[in-house]
Amino acid sequence: MVCKAEGRGMRTVRHVIDAQAAERPEHLYLIAPETGRGITYARLREHSVALTRYLLGRGLNKGDKVSLMLHNGYQTARLFLGVMYGGFVVSPVNLLSQPTQLRHVLDHSDSKLVFVGADFEQRVRAMLKEIRRDIAVEVIDVDAEEIFDPAAVPQVLLPEVDEEDDALLMYTSGTTGLPKGVVLTHKNVVSGGFFVTQAHQLTPQDRVLASLPLYHINGQIVTAVAPLVHGGSVVMPHRFSVSNFWDLACRYGCTWINVVPTIISYLLNSPDPRGKGLDLSKIRFCRSASAPLPPVQHKAFEEKFGIGIIETFGMTETAAPCFTNPLDPARRKIGSPGQAFGNEAKIVDPDTGRPLPPGQVGEMMVRGDNVMRGYYKDPAATAKTLEPDGWMHTGDLGYMDEDGFVFVTGRIKELIIKGGENIAPREIDEALLKHPAVLEAAAVGIPDEHYGQEIAAYVVLKEGCEGCTQEELTEFCREQLGRYKTPKLIRFVPELPKGPSGKVQRLKLLELQSPPSAPGATRGRAQAA
Repeated sequence: MVCKAEGRGMRTVRHVIDAQAAERPEHLYLIAPETGRGITYARLREHSVALTRYLLGRGLNKGDKVSLMLHNGYQTARLFLGVMYGGFVVSPVNLLSQPTQLRHVLDHSDSKLVFVGADFEQRVRAMLKEIRRDIAVEVIDVDAEEIFDPAAVPQVLLPEVDEEDDALLMYTSGTTGLPKGVVLTHKNVVSGGFFVTQAHQLTPQDRVLASLPLYHINGQIVTAVAPLVHGGSVVMPHRFSVSNFWDLACRYGCTWINVVPTIISYLLNSPDPRGKGLDLSKIRFCRSASAPLPPVQHKAFEEKFGIGIIETFGMTETAAPCFTNPLDPARRKIGSPGQAFGNEAKIVDPDTGRPLPPGQVGEMMVRGDNVMRGYYKDPAATAKTLEPDGWMHTGDLGYMDEDGFVFVTGRIKELIIKGGENIAPREIDEALLKHPAVLEAAAVGIPDEHYGQEIAAYVVLKEGCEGCTQEELTEFCREQLGRYKTPKLIRFVPELPKGPSGKVQRLKLLELQSPPSAPGATRGRAQAA
């Protein structure tokens, strides 16, 4: 199905906020459960106007980049939307970024100002010393009532904002190890929220529990922008917690939940909340994205909690959703992320670009108002991904059945996608190669029932270094990469499989010495939204 957000006259984030503030000024948009504080649509507009003038008063101009390095919270959501409202470009920073990635993102983005939480201030200031330009830092409390005095901002005219203006700059990991900046326009952002609204038939009476961070495209579009579009509301805790997930959903009357398979796995391994007297009957559905959902977990969740799951698929480059299962449970297909919605889709031969008939595996391509403008300051990567006629290469392999449902079978790119986060194999390789005993190293994704994928690394040791152990390399990786990106498995091999050009063939590593697959092994590429 192809639909256009312009049909409702909402073409920019500013249009949406202004329209909702006029139509339902006292309706709650956001609830912050840590403080119980809420923000109405009227207050959201007032704050957005004041923030625009505040940033203009600080010397920023329309189109300038503003970075956010903050946990979810009352102020985080207001800043995320308010920056775009003013015609500036918001660039949320992944809080899991390692030093190299953080330095690259802050520098490459051309950010003029970084709003940062106190727990990240020291790290950010250290990074900025290595960047040869001035970037202002403002430390804020995400639970604060105000971060500046609205009465003190200069009463200047707001710059005009158009649907083709850039709104969001998101960095996503690539196979080179350094993340690429995805540029999304106001039309892209609003279209993404509109498609979620239409696909799930959401209304102002709907309320979502936001479990995902606002530095992830899923959390941004699905749980921040979509409620804005349909005039609904969002409950936004600082972070996901198994212990209070169902309590928050029930206490605040959420009608749907937005999760990733990792969260589903955690919830399945927790007690049934109905045993504590919680009533889940108001939750109409659970939306799952950001990684393929193993069918065994899909069925187990529905059986345990009595809540149907709508599995979807999207990418940062498509402003979150581009495929979704239907709202009608009878029409959903377990094992598929659904049909194209909000954009066109086709399966093509990766070599010739020729469209393929139903049932044949090829590359998945999409085209629509949600597709990005391009990669920031990277015309070569943009030209490789976007065709002149608007079709975008996803890099994913799959087939489409006679009903238009896609089934993901693999991926052309070699990204490891753990818990919805993109991890470049080369980053793992290069960390291992810093160890004095390592001659060659190659990382690859392996199925995992909790994260969708985990990291396995295959290592060739230098001659005379046979005493090096897996435990030693694991500890070394923790120091270099952090716990999240440290390989779960490290296997020693006599040589790595390589092609004629000498390039390591990662997929053959699994054939060479396949680690045991976790129960509920996943298929293909993880869905980013």
